[in-house]
Amino acid sequence: MKKSLIALAVLAASGAAMAQSSVTLFGIVDTGVGYVKNSGGDKKIGLTTSGNATSRLGFRGVEDLGGGLKAGFWLEGELQGDDGNAAGLNFKRRSTLSLAGNFGEVRLGRELVAGYVKTSAYDLFGQVGMGQFLGWSGKLYGADVGGVRADNMVTYYTPNFGGFTAAVNYGFGESTVSNSTNRYIGGYAAYDNGPLSVTLAVDKNNLAAMTDDRTQWSLGGSYDLGMLKASALYQEVKFKDTITSDSSKFRNWLLGVSAPVGPGTIKAQYASYKLTDSNDKAHQLSLGYVYDMSKRTAVYGTASFLNNKNGAAVSLAGNGLPLAADDGRNQSGFQVGIRHAF
Repeated sequence: MKKSLIALAVLAASGAAMAQSSVTLFGIVDTGVGYVKNSGGDKKIGLTTSGNATSRLGFRGVEDLGGGLKAGFWLEGELQGDDGNAAGLNFKRRSTLSLAGNFGEVRLGRELVAGYVKTSAYDLFGQVGMGQFLGWSGKLYGADVGGVRADNMVTYYTPNFGGFTAAVNYGFGESTVSNSTNRYIGGYAAYDNGPLSVTLAVDKNNLAAMTDDRTQWSLGGSYDLGMLKASALYQEVKFKDTITSDSSKFRNWLLGVSAPVGPGTIKAQYASYKLTDSNDKAHQLSLGYVYDMSKRTAVYGTASFLNNKNGAAVSLAGNGLPLAADDGRNQSGFQVGIRHAF
């Protein structure tokens, strides 16, 4: 009798513990066919990945510690639907451990930086595929600008105060070159209430592969009218050579509209990229439609046209189908694909 009571007590305790914690496996597989062409030049056709949403595999979990305090982890890696991750799976998309409560949330690890995570949402193409805004892309600057994710970060997210939120993060460089190499610091302040969303973000980091300090600020907003959603973003990005003190600055902006059509969404977006103190500039027009077959599965099509002026050689993004643009030459791209979430 005593053993039975002990066994029941153990089962009850373990059941309560299990009820207070959870682990979720999640992911997206997005694969399509794409075509990209330089005017009067090369062209490519082939399989692409992440045309509508980044293909990924992840694990996340949360434990209720009581008193409104929760501990959580998040491990997420990118998948390549076209080659099955020939380079292997890692957790470079996000690898964080966190504590959250009435005070907000503190995270430790690698994730999207505060200068990007909110303002990038005003890109109607979600920073994926050929239609995406290129303000954070090496397709514009010719190198990884380090403004999307950072390692070794401490991040604080505030609670929501009537629609107002903010975040700040600091990424330790942990480099043998200098204390500042690879270091990142950034933050944002945002207001989201009903149909209106506005975000201001600033950040700075030193790029290990370059001698440049990168400083950036972005201001974005959107308004949802129900049958039409309008979105806008303005961005300034400055690079300063830490050896010669030479600098360059880019001014980029976008305007976009989206609307529900049938069981999906149609979207159109115009973007401009300009190197100041230069005649080099580029203009991009992107059109797309996402057809929702269910809550988890959708098919999509995207077309994007890039007009390079003078010495500009900006190229379209497209995971799995890269093609460098020629100076002053236009580039166009098309892709269709299917996305499934689980």
